[in-house]
Formats: sequence, C-alpha cells, structure tokens
Amino acid sequence: MATLLSKFRIDFSDVIIIPNLAKKAEESSRLEFDELIKDFKAKSSDELEKENDGLLISDVELLGQREKTNRHIRLRELLLENSKDSSLIVMTLPMPRKNSVSAALYMAWIETLTKD
Repeated sequence: MATLLSKFRIDFSDVIIIPNLAKKAEESSRLEFDELIKDFKAKSSDELEKENDGLLISDVELLGQREKTNRHIRLRELLLENSKDSSLIVMTLPMPRKNSVSAALYMAWIETLTKD
C-alpha cells in the first residue's frame, strides 16, 4: 500500500493494516445495523416476490451472509477507532454479486462502511 501511495505521489504518514476482522462486532454496532435494515426485511411469505427481486432481505439471507455482515460491521468499528481523524481512507469495498446478495443487503453493507 505504501508503494502504491508513493507511486501516485500521495503523501501519507501511516499505513495501518487492520488485524482481527473475524472478531465478533460489538452489540451496539450490530443493533445499529439491524436498525438500518429493519425497513428492508421481509416480514411475510407474501413479500417473497419483492425478496426475489433483491428489494427485501430475508432471514435466510441474513443467516447465510452473517460472516460477511459481521466483517463489514467490524471493519466500520475499526475504521472509526483508527481513522476517524484521517484525511483519506483507502479500502476495498465489497463486490456486488447479483444472484448471491440482495441489493438491499449490499447497500446496507456500503452504508455501514461509509457512514460518518
């Protein structure tokens, strides 16, 4: 990363590599994420059509994507902890996967990572 920043003549003081992304996110962060997605969760079987269009998030999808969701929530915690006063933060965003992650869940991940 330092080489890449130097190559593009971006002045930097620190490059911090974040360890322990697999650690469970704090409960307050998880509750904040749950609040973010509450309007996009499928509530009944009548909403399956919208769910299949990627407009809603099912409980099955949340369960299947819980590790990735935890990773993104944990990364937000670490970003706020280590980089809240930074002028520039460079990071890789999750790749959108059309048939494996709903649009609503993907956008919740992006909002979680980039908020504040």
